[in-house]
Amino acid sequence: MRLIDHHGGMDCCVDRRRVVQGLSGLALGGLGWAQRGRRRLRLAFCSQLLCIIPYEVALRRGYFAEEGLEVELVYARGGSQALQFLVGRAVDYAATSLDAALQAYRQGAPILRFCSTGRLPLFALAAAPKSAVKGLKDLEGKTVGVSALGNADHVLLVYLLRKAGVDPKRVQYATLGPNLYEALRAGHVEVGMVQEPALTLLKEAGGRELVNLMDLRQARTYLGGPYEFMGVAVRREERQGRLEEMRALSRALEKALRFIHAANAHLIADTLPKALIAGGDEERLRAVIERYRKDLYPTRVRIDLEAARRVAESQMEAGLLPPSFRVEGLLDLEVLGASG
Repeated sequence: MRLIDHHGGMDCCVDRRRVVQGLSGLALGGLGWAQRGRRRLRLAFCSQLLCIIPYEVALRRGYFAEEGLEVELVYARGGSQALQFLVGRAVDYAATSLDAALQAYRQGAPILRFCSTGRLPLFALAAAPKSAVKGLKDLEGKTVGVSALGNADHVLLVYLLRKAGVDPKRVQYATLGPNLYEALRAGHVEVGMVQEPALTLLKEAGGRELVNLMDLRQARTYLGGPYEFMGVAVRREERQGRLEEMRALSRALEKALRFIHAANAHLIADTLPKALIAGGDEERLRAVIERYRKDLYPTRVRIDLEAARRVAESQMEAGLLPPSFRVEGLLDLEVLGASG
């Protein structure tokens, strides 16, 4: 089965047995002990490949097992669905972008986010092969492709425009779902917010990278620093009962993040299940991992509060959160202790 990320990013083939089709087949509310003494848990997350990597590395290199955990990774169709599984007690944890978690929390989801595995958004603003657009200032009066209004790519674009002194109301937005790359390549829109490998493919076709927020240096220039992205949430009422388990999960993920920084791209790609990249270009995948692995992923799982505040600020700019909103209400910065 092929899943396509709703932001137009890298699609990936996953084992049909591991894709959640609904809640009926999942045992509700439970966490138990495996016969051999490991704590069993389910962790759901959106299936964008660059988000997946730390979790699959932690599983396949045995880091979860080292911490006494038997983890089932549950692939959901986007962060919103992963959070629905969490709130509905179909899984024990949900790993999603902070954007998705903020919207769920704003709508009343009783969740806490306690660790981080991604420090940059997975988006770049790119120009089509024949576009004359050179930068953000050129977007006034132009049409820009996004996956959907209110999605993370649209929110980031509005934030970038405001930072550049461009009125977002003077830009038109074409909502193109997961087919953004094809629309750009064919010249149906001049500029769009894309992920990888769409960015690489577009550049190979003669397009240009205008702002790449997957690059830490550019994120500092355009966003002011890291921008909290992928991380793990738990049901708020279970925080105390799961505290040691949450710390064990965090330790395992931190081992995976450090492996990603230390290992070469071939070893990281070879760690991933073959079903994830079946039908794809493995060399291109390795090149993408090599380019971004030290920028996208932190080496520590402790949440960067300033990076989280940037996400909330971007949603305020887009009108998705009120000016008085405080992101601290969603975050639990005490689970990992003062040392992280």
